[in-house]
Amino acid sequence: MTDPTPNEEAAMTAGGDAAGAYLESLGRSDLATLSPAEWRQLIEIVVTGYCDTLRELAAQDRGRLDGMAERIPY
Repeated sequence: MTDPTPNEEAAMTAGGDAAGAYLESLGRSDLATLSPAEWRQLIEIVVTGYCDTLRELAAQDRGRLDGMAERIPY
């Protein structure tokens, strides 16, 4: 990703944190030792963590933007 926004950076961190927790629960950190099912689960966790966080942050941004609209005099 080139020039990620602050929201994208936060979403990447959240997805990475969730993936780390999953790997920790497996007691492994070497990705080469994951089974195909464990690999798919890891990818799902990363993508879900990223997307969920990005949606949450976008909703917060939307609320802030909507609040600003009343102050625009046009």
